[in-house]
Amino acid sequence: MRTVRHLLEEKGHEVHAIDPDAAVLDAIRLMAEKQVGAVLVMRGRELVGMLSERDYARKVILAGLSSRDTPVRDIMTGDVVTVGLDDHVPGCMEIVTRKRIRHLPVVDAAGTVLGLVSIGDLVKAVIADQQTELEHLHSYIAG
Repeated sequence: MRTVRHLLEEKGHEVHAIDPDAAVLDAIRLMAEKQVGAVLVMRGRELVGMLSERDYARKVILAGLSSRDTPVRDIMTGDVVTVGLDDHVPGCMEIVTRKRIRHLPVVDAAGTVLGLVSIGDLVKAVIADQQTELEHLHSYIAG
């Protein structure tokens, strides 16, 4: 069964982060530049939150706030759900489904950010594992 460690070995450990005092507009520009749907909010090496396109749409656009004048800290999700390297993909899928979230920061026991997995990464892994299982079953049946 695949773990988060396997996913990060395949995709890499790169994360995109922004300071909580930065303007929301800067965060949105970063997401557009990096073609990602969320960024970590970090004060130095400390994970303090996450900001997603969903946060932006609901907390800035719908509230009529200014992206230029609103700091990230005012709209970020502060209670971030994280996973570790040894967590299994099905468990992560259960978390994102139950919590209705799309991104899971990966941290070690000390809280150091090691990477980020998205629901897309998890779905891709599940499909690959199912394909492998189907191939094994087909091979077994074909004899």
